[in-house]
Amino acid sequence: MVLSARLQLKQTQSLVITPQLMQAIRLLQMSAPELEDFVDREVEQNPLLSRAEGESETDAGAGADAGPQGDEERGAPAGEREFDGTGLADPGASDTDAAREDLFPQEDRAPPSLGAGGPGGGGREGAELPEGETRAASPPTLLALLEGQIEAAFARDGDRLIALALLGEIDEAGYLRASPEAIAATLRVPDQDVRRVLERCQRFEPAGVFARSLKECLKLQLVEVNRCDPAMQALLDHLELLAEGRLAELLAVCAVDREDLAEMIAEVKALDPKPGLRFESDPVALLVPDVTVRPGPGGDWLVDLNDAVLPRILINRSYHATVSSHARRVGDGACEKFLSECLQKASWLEKSLDQRARTLLAVASEIVRSQDGFLREGGAYLRPLTLRMVADEIGMHESTVSRAVANKAMATPRGVLPLKAFFSVALAATDGGEAHSAEAVRQRIRGLVAGEGERVLSDDQIVAVLKKEGVAIARRTVAKYREAMGIPSSVERRRALRRKLAS
Repeated sequence: MVLSARLQLKQTQSLVITPQLMQAIRLLQMSAPELEDFVDREVEQNPLLSRAEGESETDAGAGADAGPQGDEERGAPAGEREFDGTGLADPGASDTDAAREDLFPQEDRAPPSLGAGGPGGGGREGAELPEGETRAASPPTLLALLEGQIEAAFARDGDRLIALALLGEIDEAGYLRASPEAIAATLRVPDQDVRRVLERCQRFEPAGVFARSLKECLKLQLVEVNRCDPAMQALLDHLELLAEGRLAELLAVCAVDREDLAEMIAEVKALDPKPGLRFESDPVALLVPDVTVRPGPGGDWLVDLNDAVLPRILINRSYHATVSSHARRVGDGACEKFLSECLQKASWLEKSLDQRARTLLAVASEIVRSQDGFLREGGAYLRPLTLRMVADEIGMHESTVSRAVANKAMATPRGVLPLKAFFSVALAATDGGEAHSAEAVRQRIRGLVAGEGERVLSDDQIVAVLKKEGVAIARRTVAKYREAMGIPSSVERRRALRRKLAS
């Protein structure tokens, strides 16, 4: 065999993740605060970018920086164009722009229509975002930590929905600032369900979160280390005596000697009264909605992006044109190249914000259309919904929908809820029709048990009733749902009924 070197041409196709595409991926899955910080950093680094906070397109130039041209008297240059992140950027561009086909080879489709007819699905992406990407690691926030524990702790969609609603009422210190009764009324679920989910959430890390008072926060931390005995409970019940230094009265209340009381006080002082503040690097506030939903004319829903959390940027194209022409005259190639790169980055940022807004609006509109019953009637009407179902309806990839719902919230008549709360598993229908939400089936089981009277229903009888109503469900699934809701078995319910009748 004779080995020899030769040249050979080979044509192949491959997907290349460019920095601009990576930026679009990151922006899509950013929360509103993260997006705000990112845009602020870009504005600091790019001389062609500026913010337009609270200004309309017609008067935004009055306060904009006109660059080193010294044209303060005539406001912003004519080439400075505003983009507010809503997908309504002016399509015009000056002659100094880079060719659009070089920057954005795939043109956007029209944004989804959300007129009086209600939310619609539109806007197929020109190119799908790839499945994997790298992202710089950052310390977990309190919100992210608690959300991860909720996903692991609650298998039921209804419980997860309640837990996410509770999470939305957590302040930066980790305290729950809304009563369980108020949350139950908002979601239209039983009070005992909210209290049961709250008790589970109060066992999360860091110890003391989801407390409704200082006393409860300290108690949760003491229970965590098995130190909440009767004497310590008495001390917690009389914290005002400790605050006022009335130790003699505390000795009598706690029924301990001075040495024991001193140890108990030292333990209480070692506790953290505000466990959420240890995540001060990124404090958690109440959920800020990225999307708002309100009733419209004719009973439809109006879906809008929240303008308060959308960054508004200006691209100073006149400054770019002036400085670039000067650099060409003096032969400063480095300056001209730098400005060209800045313009391209600014254009890509504008494009990415526009695409993010369109994608988020399309996904939110489809969620609202699918969960119309939940928005009107409450948790019992939560329909089965998956990422793939939404992706198929709006013509996007499932991974794109996943990124769009991550770290986003929606303001609805049921309260401010994360977009993830609207997704539920499905149970098949017996007639091959529309599937049933697992949460709706649980609520139906609860209703059957509550209305059984003297004729106690077994699990097999409940299965038969549900199958007549079009729900294909196994007996073991009914038993699992019943036990998860804390409903005793039919044998135990019959015994309780006999005792009640006998008394």
